[in-house]
Amino acid sequence: MRGSKTDLAQADCAIARSLSIIGDWWSLLIIRDALGGSQRFSEFQKNIGLAKNILSSRLRKLVQSEIFTIEDDHSSPSVHRYVLTGRGKQLAVVMLALWQWGEDNCFPGKLDYGLADEASGKMLARMELETADGRRIDPHDLRMVVKMKRK
Repeated sequence: MRGSKTDLAQADCAIARSLSIIGDWWSLLIIRDALGGSQRFSEFQKNIGLAKNILSSRLRKLVQSEIFTIEDDHSSPSVHRYVLTGRGKQLAVVMLALWQWGEDNCFPGKLDYGLADEASGKMLARMELETADGRRIDPHDLRMVVKMKRK
């Protein structure tokens, strides 16, 4: 059937299940803007330029998936805010990885700005694959293993 998507929500893969929640570009751009401080529907709509019906649908899914929670906006009783949850804030790591990949592969040596710590102004470190003891590894050295179950 044309236009239908495979449901990844029950897949036995952490990447596939993650994509079932945040796997479309609009959701990632909404999360990007939220990490940058946007919280109101109108802010997302203005910044991304997304049609209101699509934005509404994506925000609803992100709320249902507990990426955002809805809170009242005390400055305007008819408006509410979309606030990132702990789950949503964890996506900053994913967004940083995408940013750094994009810097290297879409703007090699051409991007005039980057991501920095707001408090110190220092640029963020490059993300690297590391073992739990801090040893850097190559992507070819990755393999899937069964984790020890916690009691």
